Amino acid sequence: MITFEEAYKILMHNSERYVLKCETVDLLNSLGRVLCSDIVSDMNMPPFDKAAMDGYACRKEDIYNELDVIEIVAAGQIPKKEIGKNQATKIMTGAMLPKGADAIIIVENTIEIAQNRIKNTKNGKNLNVCQVEIDDKPNLNICYIGEDIKEGEIVLKKGKLIKPEDIAVLASVGCVQVPVSKQIRVAVIATGSELVEPHEKPSISQIRNSNSAQLIAQITAMGAIPSYIGIADDLEESTQNTINQAINDNDVVLLTGGVSMGDFDLVPAIVEKNGFEILFHHLAVQPGKPTLLAVKSDKFLFGLPGNPVSAFTQFELLAKPLIYKMQGHDFVPLAIKMPLAETYSRKKYSRKSWIPVRITEDGKVQIVNYHGSAHINALSFAQGLIVIEIGQKQIMAGELVTVRLY
Repeated sequence: MITFEEAYKILMHNSERYVLKCETVDLLNSLGRVLCSDIVSDMNMPPFDKAAMDGYACRKEDIYNELDVIEIVAAGQIPKKEIGKNQATKIMTGAMLPKGADAIIIVENTIEIAQNRIKNTKNGKNLNVCQVEIDDKPNLNICYIGEDIKEGEIVLKKGKLIKPEDIAVLASVGCVQVPVSKQIRVAVIATGSELVEPHEKPSISQIRNSNSAQLIAQITAMGAIPSYIGIADDLEESTQNTINQAINDNDVVLLTGGVSMGDFDLVPAIVEKNGFEILFHHLAVQPGKPTLLAVKSDKFLFGLPGNPVSAFTQFELLAKPLIYKMQGHDFVPLAIKMPLAETYSRKKYSRKSWIPVRITEDGKVQIVNYHGSAHINALSFAQGLIVIEIGQKQIMAGELVTVRLY
């Protein structure tokens, strides 16, 4: 039995067996995919000096003077007239700054004193938005060319998981064919003669197969491609045939059940017969002690525990980082530190434990009602997991804990 940290190190080291494969997809199909190369801007952003506010573009030395309005410029128009002394162009947000202008007086700070003639209502000392000196940098309601992004600048880096906000960045630099890593194909197998499919009514000695649907959902949510192979009975031939079927067309195989120490836990022996090398089998963790990882060339096989909380947790902790890594993305889970609402104690502390928790309205971490790794709906009331290290017996109320969100 090895520690979780040792298992994770083995996992990441062996992820290098898989050679990254790339393809291009349409911009609107790139959400949730991983960039296979850096994205470089083909232009400056903004591409010209533009108005940050609705107002009047003028010379900053004239901002306290009466100004003659010589033109009106809307966004998308090119100014036709150059600004001279005591002149202004009425300008809309996003419009191109006319030549000769280096300041904009916002419309709220002006009054019209005659037709096509305006005046700044603020005096020099109380000037609101046209103040000239702030740490020697002008703050004159102008967005300058290249202020946000410069032509040739890397805007998104290789390995970035594409989120909705990244779609806007890709669109702004004209990247409509996006280079992404090929999606990892993940086979899902459930083992156990007691299992029936969810649409079937179990007999008195049977149970519905919930693990496979759960894992397929987890795989789909992270942008990989799930493939459900089915249920393998607790017979060597059935299990071996199912594994062979799965490994041919997939990069990763996930099995649930059959990996512990019982008479019908056949997976470890069958895996070795199929030419896989078992890298680890038992972890000093809870839930998920009987978790197996095996490799064959660039193929990976996980044997996950049969209990649903264990299967969910070990997928999140081990399978998800591996699948992301195979797509070139270094997965870092979102984690926050918050105080524990109530003291938590445990009787056994020889393993590292993950406990499902929720965040209360007053900003504290509350452990959900949780009876163990078979408590199938406990996770539905939780928003994340907290970890209790080996040897740690208790966490006191008010102590800061790290919540790994999922």
